[in-house]
Amino acid sequence: MKRLFDLTLALMATCILFLPIIITAILVKLSSKGPALYWSDRVGKNNHIFKMPKFRSMKVDTPAVATHLLKSPKSVLTPIGDFLRKSSLDELPQLWSILKGDMSFVGPRPALFNQDDLIALRTEKGVHCLIPGLTGWAQVNGRDELPIPQKVSLDVEYLQRSSFLFDIYILWLTFIKVIKRSGISH
Repeated sequence: MKRLFDLTLALMATCILFLPIIITAILVKLSSKGPALYWSDRVGKNNHIFKMPKFRSMKVDTPAVATHLLKSPKSVLTPIGDFLRKSSLDELPQLWSILKGDMSFVGPRPALFNQDDLIALRTEKGVHCLIPGLTGWAQVNGRDELPIPQKVSLDVEYLQRSSFLFDIYILWLTFIKVIKRSGISH
């Protein structure tokens, strides 16, 4: 049922958001050199690596590490990068990953391939068996502000409470957080 929900919602969202997606891609391309999309190696279900697209919010030569590990995250943003991140528009291409089946709308956010501490803790706690999500329980409870152990604890709580109604609740909370732009540190 979750997969059917993801496919239906992703197709509807793609149709509704088609124009904003095209406009965002053009703005990214016009505002900085490089491609509009950035394909990031991410950890999916059972620690399988997949390519996840995002609208590029950072300069092309930025190292592939978690943003909080960059010396000065603001200095590597493109002219519209800060806006893309705060508005979550940079996440729109992940509809492709949902349609493809690499991601779901709700689940733990996919770790970068080199976030060994996060991957190890999720594996130890059994969270690695979940399909990663566009949003998740940890995102609506702190997003970028959470330390890894707390994030994984919330991922475990999601694993234990997982249900269709819980996913709908998380999607609703995500909508509210995006509108308020809360929980974003960079």
